[in-house]
Amino acid sequence: MSDIQQANIPASTVTLLASAARTETVTGTAVKGLSAARLLVMQLDVTAASGTLPTLDVVVQDTVDGTNWNTIATFTQKTGVTREVIRLTTAFTDQLRVVGTIGGTTPSFTFAVLTWADSN
Repeated sequence: MSDIQQANIPASTVTLLASAARTETVTGTAVKGLSAARLLVMQLDVTAASGTLPTLDVVVQDTVDGTNWNTIATFTQKTGVTREVIRLTTAFTDQLRVVGTIGGTTPSFTFAVLTWADSN
């Protein structure tokens, strides 16, 4: 069960980046429909990590035009299995995406990013 679900929030979660094993930098597909929210609770879930000195840097970005992306949230760098929840209260647009930058020697991370939006 995710931290978002454990918080007993009645709204459904939205997957910003589905769980998968990745060995190189990934740029997720834009997710639309969250602009009415005043708060986003975002969870990074790293379920596997391997390699020599593996690093994972994950940011959430938004855009007004679909071309120019701005970082609106940054998770702490990850080097192993972990979970982190951050809350975003600053303004953001209707299009969000996740970028995960992977480093190290033969690195591999399995991870996902979920969000819950509060419009109250």
